Amino acid sequence: MDNMSITSTPTSNDACLSIVHSLMCHRQGGESETFAKRAIESLVKKLKEKKDELDSLITAITTNGAHPSKCVTIQRTLDGRLQVAGRKGFPHVIYARLWRWPDLHKNELKHVKYCQYAFDLKCDSVCVNPYHYERVVSPGIDLSGLTLQSSDSTTTWTGSRTAAYTPTMPHHQNGHLQHHPPMHPGHYWPVHNELAFQPPISNHPAPEYWCSIAYFEMDVQVGETFKVPSSCPIVTVDGYVDPSGGDRFCLGQLSNVHRTEAIERARLHIGKGVQLECKGEGDVWVRCLSDHAVFVQSYYLDREAGRAPGDAVHKIYPSAYIKVFDLRQCHRQMQQQAATAQAAAAAQAAAVAGNIPGPGSVGGIAPAISLSAAAGIGVDDLRRLCILRMSFVKGWGPDYPRQSIKETPCWIEIHLHRALQLLDEVLHTMPIADPQPLD
Repeated sequence: MDNMSITSTPTSNDACLSIVHSLMCHRQGGESETFAKRAIESLVKKLKEKKDELDSLITAITTNGAHPSKCVTIQRTLDGRLQVAGRKGFPHVIYARLWRWPDLHKNELKHVKYCQYAFDLKCDSVCVNPYHYERVVSPGIDLSGLTLQSSDSTTTWTGSRTAAYTPTMPHHQNGHLQHHPPMHPGHYWPVHNELAFQPPISNHPAPEYWCSIAYFEMDVQVGETFKVPSSCPIVTVDGYVDPSGGDRFCLGQLSNVHRTEAIERARLHIGKGVQLECKGEGDVWVRCLSDHAVFVQSYYLDREAGRAPGDAVHKIYPSAYIKVFDLRQCHRQMQQQAATAQAAAAAQAAAVAGNIPGPGSVGGIAPAISLSAAAGIGVDDLRRLCILRMSFVKGWGPDYPRQSIKETPCWIEIHLHRALQLLDEVLHTMPIADPQPLD
């Protein structure tokens, strides 16, 4: 799938492989390439004997729902769920996530009136046509009472899986097709207006700079940190040699006496690089303008993929436009981790004094299990929530010879100032003492 260009539209008479390839080009990200391919292959094989339904699926997906399409059905299983690549899920949700809403929750789908085999109708067959469903956003859930498991407090920057993201196509809201102006012929960007009406998280004035970007080659920072003014919500980081300034950080002009031939070769492929876009109060989207994929460490994408924080490296293909940071989610995570650390430290102090509380006390943390891990959360762990890391051309993690981003030839670290500002507020209201060794 290195070549992500969208080929001519297949029909039900074409080989499964070419149909799968075409449908893969329209997926929205959020799932690994392997899972998406297995899910699409499974569906195409099931529909091979129902040519009219397979043609309906191809039409719906390749036109992004612009033309009416029929129900696309598979047999309902006993428990209503479908197993793909060892994971079970409701079939209409799996395919709606794949082709429309990567961050969809299972209780957010409502079928359109003309869908005859919608999941909720409990027929023997289930319609999995993503354009036969509408998204109904569920009300916000108060997570303040939850505590984190120990796995959430032991964040790592190495990553253990690579999830892949492909070019996004238009999103549909309430049956209307919505486009941003195309950046490249054939590629459109989704419109997201739901943040426009949310009140700000903090009354603090916005910081002067919305982010600062440091460029690294292996484990060495090269050049000065580049600060992006809040007046420039979109900044380009590219491989050219033009002067940097304002809304453009050019890496080609930076010199490094320790640069190797391998680093030099990788730098040649950065090309048009990436665009970082700040939306609303501090959400961040990435658009890959390079001819080569970029690789991102993002707690937001980890969460959307159902992974533990820091557990994945996310591959973003050329022309893709992907949300990589959500300020509200980050703020909730900060508050939860700070509260967990504070409660655990209190429980640890009580344990040292010989007053060991039961599992139901101190924020619901069972001291014997996660006390030391939770008490071990420090300010640096919370700061990591406010940072994105992204490598150009070369990936890292278990799928690559490089285990850490510090082993990649060229990468950037992006500090998000609004998030850091919120962290400062959280720490003032809920101070965390760095853990002291027990006697």
